[in-house]
Amino acid sequence: MTSHLVGLIGAGVSPSLSPPLHEREADFHGLRYLYRLIDIADLGLDAEAAGDLVRAARQLGYTGLNITHPCKQTVIKHLDELSPDAAMLGAVNTVVFDGDRAIGHNTDWTGFARSFTRGLPDASTRRIVQLGAGGAGAAVAHALLTLGAGRITLVDVQPDRAVSLAAELADRFGAGRAEAATELAGLLPDADGLVNVTPTGMAAHPGLPLPADLLHPALWVADVVYRPLETELLRRARTLGCRTLDGGGMVVFQAAHAFHLFTGCEPDAERMLAHLTDLVSA
Repeated sequence: MTSHLVGLIGAGVSPSLSPPLHEREADFHGLRYLYRLIDIADLGLDAEAAGDLVRAARQLGYTGLNITHPCKQTVIKHLDELSPDAAMLGAVNTVVFDGDRAIGHNTDWTGFARSFTRGLPDASTRRIVQLGAGGAGAAVAHALLTLGAGRITLVDVQPDRAVSLAAELADRFGAGRAEAATELAGLLPDADGLVNVTPTGMAAHPGLPLPADLLHPALWVADVVYRPLETELLRRARTLGCRTLDGGGMVVFQAAHAFHLFTGCEPDAERMLAHLTDLVSA
């Protein structure tokens, strides 16, 4: 029986459902599969420790690693190779070990694209406001523009990061397709959709990523947070009558892609969505 040892590196990852999500799918493929959580916050480490952890995992015989906040960008300089998507996005959420080489991939953008197409198939994407311009933010914005969004306005607690990402997206997709802003109040009345790609709303970071009175019924609202599936943002939005998309689809579809990279097996994403529903209701 083929065996795989996989891990997740990030801060505050203890609520993650990735271990059972991957392990349940592995059972259907007859694989011995162990998924470990490596929480840098619990270990007293910062994002720069990702390189040492990747090297240690390779030496210990891991098949690969998932990478999450805040290490998706800091890990890059410690890898031997990047997939075209990871190089283009400047963010890695999956590392596969191939002999002595550590190869970085990005399954976040494909995961969000599949989730959005499935969950909000006919949503207008003329104008979108996105909160967050970090590693996951780069992937989500790329996905939305790939799907045909007209313009994305990025807002981040680090304004320079939003400016930098907007410039990269404009170079990739064309002038006027992405911009950075600092004031939300004037953006949302004319927007079709709002996407939260910040940690706000997670169990460890409760609350709203923006003032609730900026929401309005004509918006669709998406959140990449999946623990809990109903964040405070989505709850407020649904109360107003907004169409919403939770983070469950993105986490499942990115996990399915990563599972394939780790094992070579083709996962059943719909089955994994059912796994997630069981896990969050347990």
